[in-house]
Amino acid sequence: MKQRPWLRGLLALSSPLLILLALLVLLQRRGVDRIPALPALLIGTGLLVTSAVGRRRRRRELLASLRHDGDV
Repeated sequence: MKQRPWLRGLLALSSPLLILLALLVLLQRRGVDRIPALPALLIGTGLLVTSAVGRRRRRRELLASLRHDGDV
């Protein structure tokens, strides 16, 4: 399946925008009205963390592969 370039860019910005939206809602509302913004904040943060961990793992594997190929 071929993705459009603008779609990939939109998907890359989706979790930071979700976090920004949740933070704006948290700033505007008071008391118990803030609770509905928490799932969006947690999901956006979880997506960013998962992405960073996956990227770090892939880079580590690539570096190990390059080092192994250089030894042979």
